[in-house]
Amino acid sequence: MPSRKLNQELTRQSRYRTPKRAAQNRLVWLGNSRHSCLFSSVLQMKLTIEKEIWSFLLMGLGKIDRASVVETIKEDFQRSYFVTGNLTLDAYEKDCEFADPAGSFRGLSRFKRNCTNFGYLVEKSNMKLMKWEDFENKGIAHWRFSCVMSFPWKPILSATGYTEYYFDEQSGKVSRHVEHWNVPKMALLKQILRPSRVSMN
Repeated sequence: MPSRKLNQELTRQSRYRTPKRAAQNRLVWLGNSRHSCLFSSVLQMKLTIEKEIWSFLLMGLGKIDRASVVETIKEDFQRSYFVTGNLTLDAYEKDCEFADPAGSFRGLSRFKRNCTNFGYLVEKSNMKLMKWEDFENKGIAHWRFSCVMSFPWKPILSATGYTEYYFDEQSGKVSRHVEHWNVPKMALLKQILRPSRVSMN
């Protein structure tokens, strides 16, 4: 019967093909296994290197250069970071202390948020770094600030002052940011309440 002969022929062919296919499948499996092992080795090496880098930093050997931090602060002044909140976060400790005549608190994210919120009240601002002084454990930035508030009577707020930047001994980042305003609080309040018809120069 044709169907019986066909089945016998298919069975005979499969006997010869099966070992070859099995060998091919095994080669494919071995190839995939080698690629998997290679990928795992590379991934493990990457994780090991990252771990070593973090250990390097945590040991204090990866201290940030003071000159780099100072240069970053000067660049932040050009962006009026007091008003915009546009400051380089990597230059500060996350739990950095921020202080001014009104009080103090800790937390980099809170400082950034406060600066940004103040910026919403400002229509136009001008902030200049007048002088920078280096000391053993800190730097002092002398600045001049003026802005037009976005109130209907457009008051002009102007002041001079200086900010102390204390650097952490281990990380090299700023751990304390202390503002000093050369204008009394009552004088600032009077400026805010005084209407202005002239735009800030």
